[in-house]
Amino acid sequence: MTATEPGLTGRLTAFPLPARGKDPIPAVLVLPGGAYLNHASHESEPVARWLNDLGLAAFVLRYRVAPHRHPAPLTDAVAALRAIRASAPRLGVDPARVGVLGFSAGGHLAASLASGPGVEAADRPALAVLGYPVISFSQLPHLGSLTALLGEDATTAERRAASRELAVDPHTPPVFLWHTADDEAVDVAHSLRYAEALTAAGVPVELHVLPHGRHGVGLATGDPVVSRWTGWCAEWFRAHGWR
Repeated sequence: MTATEPGLTGRLTAFPLPARGKDPIPAVLVLPGGAYLNHASHESEPVARWLNDLGLAAFVLRYRVAPHRHPAPLTDAVAALRAIRASAPRLGVDPARVGVLGFSAGGHLAASLASGPGVEAADRPALAVLGYPVISFSQLPHLGSLTALLGEDATTAERRAASRELAVDPHTPPVFLWHTADDEAVDVAHSLRYAEALTAAGVPVELHVLPHGRHGVGLATGDPVVSRWTGWCAEWFRAHGWR
């Protein structure tokens, strides 16, 4: 699956798995971070292989980044979800169980798919996993992501429109959310504020805040404490019947 798919501009790489018996399997769209400037490699293919180990098909999207601005990344992500669902029969994927997993700026993009303006209800993912996500451009914004996505002259209204804690609604899919308390790049308040918004809207959310860990750790291989998020997330998938 490549950029030749209709409507797909970003590069989408598939990591499919054989269906279990005759039943199609769930799939997850992986959105690596990189401050809307690049794509972190350790948050890309390694994450897809980990999802494969859980019995899930995976797709890594390298969406457009700067100098492209909003809504280019979101347009790419919506097109990727549509392409996965359209190709589901030949890939052995269940089109009703296509989720999204994003880190940092990719977490912002995942949250945008979950309940952002301009995303039709039919295009939303069924589940969302967000790791140390950029959520707000109104409160404690990550300036690198803000400038890359909206530009240096973004208005207050534009910042609010891109703040995903303000876009949550009762139809937002269930969310698994994790962060570290001493993240120096993206303040943990992003995840706390998002979890509060989800709870207020009645959206199921599982939030984990680990005491220490730098930003951008991905799977956190080699860190016995932070890497616990992968086990918790695997159990969360299982609780939703995705394993």
